[in-house]
Amino acid sequence: MYDTILVPTDGSDTAEVAVDHAIDLAEKYGATIHALYVIDVDATSYSLGTEQVDRIRQGHLDEMPEVKESAERATGQVADAAAEHGLTVEEHVRAGQPARAIRKFAEENDIDLVVMGSHGRSGLSRALLGSVAEHVLRETQVPVLVVDEHAER
Repeated sequence: MYDTILVPTDGSDTAEVAVDHAIDLAEKYGATIHALYVIDVDATSYSLGTEQVDRIRQGHLDEMPEVKESAERATGQVADAAAEHGLTVEEHVRAGQPARAIRKFAEENDIDLVVMGSHGRSGLSRALLGSVAEHVLRETQVPVLVVDEHAER
């Protein structure tokens, strides 16, 4: 049923809860896990110049060690957790708007299931801040399992 599972991660505690669920499903179905870190170019454009953001979009992460380190740390956490269960993880880094990048990756890589965390915001805070998980749910045809940050591990 699930051969490829995508876990978008930013290295947060919320993402780690989703990783636990993805690992459980991967073990049950013999699935490959893909860990995806998305560099939010909209957010980074405030702290970096336009030229640097363009270099990130082109994949020149070696020129920005702090960004590369954050990405590798986040996807590495997924790989380390999966290794404890005898699973391997393919690690990926993309630049763009997170929900769009997740959707695009899922569609281009024949992902069967996206497992991602949610901060569980509701009401006005969700309306003002938006929700990556909500956007992914609305914009993709791939099944999405959204795990609340307070879910039991």
